[in-house]
Amino acid sequence: MSKPLSKEEYDKRLFNRVNGWISGEKDPFLDNMPSDHKKEAITEEELKHLYDEEKLEVVEHVQDIDHNKVYKNFFRLYRILAVICCVTLIALLLFTVSHLPPMGESTNPAHNEVVDKYVRDGLSDTGAVNIVSGMILDYRAFDTFGESNVLFIAACTVLILMRNDKKKEKNIASAIAEEEKRYEPKSDSILQKVTFFLFPIIVIFGIYVILNGHISPGGGFSGGAIIGAAFILYSNAYGFEKTEQFFTEKTYKWVSFSALTFYCLAKSYSFYTGAHHLESGIPLGVPGAILSSGLILPLNICVGMVVACTMYGFYALFKKGGL
Repeated sequence: MSKPLSKEEYDKRLFNRVNGWISGEKDPFLDNMPSDHKKEAITEEELKHLYDEEKLEVVEHVQDIDHNKVYKNFFRLYRILAVICCVTLIALLLFTVSHLPPMGESTNPAHNEVVDKYVRDGLSDTGAVNIVSGMILDYRAFDTFGESNVLFIAACTVLILMRNDKKKEKNIASAIAEEEKRYEPKSDSILQKVTFFLFPIIVIFGIYVILNGHISPGGGFSGGAIIGAAFILYSNAYGFEKTEQFFTEKTYKWVSFSALTFYCLAKSYSFYTGAHHLESGIPLGVPGAILSSGLILPLNICVGMVVACTMYGFYALFKKGGL
């Protein structure tokens, strides 16, 4: 039986192990363990056969969290810092809120300066007859860009969580293919005939809502939702196999990526030139004309594309685990 480790020796070995983990060195205890022992817990008797008693004592000291002062001090410090961070954040928030103007006061900026600015200068600044579109796609266009990114990230997350992996073994892939046939609708001649006439009408109406969002009620969100509903109707009538002839996972990714990239670059350019009082070179056009309002029309198109793709993407992912 080897003599017990002194505190200095134990701390030195523990320090060396931590340094080894940080530098990426192999763990001398875990990496020398047989593969069948790595997957399940091993008993104390098996440990004695794997290591000599001196190494076993180090392992027991490191894993003994209840009596390990390093672990205890770390968790004590962690709790103290967590409380300090929370209290500091709460104090900053309360301090900020205390300096906000009282809610509902007629003199608040939200009730005078901002509203007056949008109503008085909205048409001349943005060229959009629809002041709401001018506000969300010009004055606060980066907010709308964030919302579009939220849709894209949510769809990507659902895709990661729910997709069927088609790159598996052949027998599993064939089983998945058989399973997907269950989601194909039965041949319903009434639904298919109605969809045959309604689908192009709905899509055209969605495009109309998007393109006229700056001169009438509508815009990218509402028009994109209409087009997304048309894709869902088509899929319900004709099935995913036929829908995939013009809308696949690759289509979704490229359309969403292209729309968001254009939105980001175009609005970043416009924001930079405006913030530095430079001429952007983007004509506002004649208010009320279809080709007017500067960047609002193309940005509406980008938002509509992202919303339409996301709506159908969610439907397909929840229905069969893939686009």
